[in-house]
Amino acid sequence: MEIEKKYSQMNESELRQTIANLLEKARKASQLGYVNEYAVLERKAIMAQAYLIDSSQFIPGEIYRIEGDPGIFFQVDYLKGKFAWGYRMGGEKFIEALPISMLKSLKEGK
Repeated sequence: MEIEKKYSQMNESELRQTIANLLEKARKASQLGYVNEYAVLERKAIMAQAYLIDSSQFIPGEIYRIEGDPGIFFQVDYLKGKFAWGYRMGGEKFIEALPISMLKSLKEGK
């Protein structure tokens, strides 16, 4: 039985290969109509992508776009590991955590 490495233990090459494998499995699951499996694999790929990003580029107090959720913005209160903790703008302000790979700077082009 092969023991899987944690994303935090992988180097950039291993992370990129893992992401590609997960996205390919997600594509196949989508084609077969396995909606739940697709969602899980997509979320795993998003988490793996977070380990390719330098968390220091995210600034507490700043507002970011949420990738895959057009028109919704997220204000970061603090960072812990590869998660940004904060709340979605324009709704009820309940705190939640999003992988940093889901956040895009407002300064980046659309």
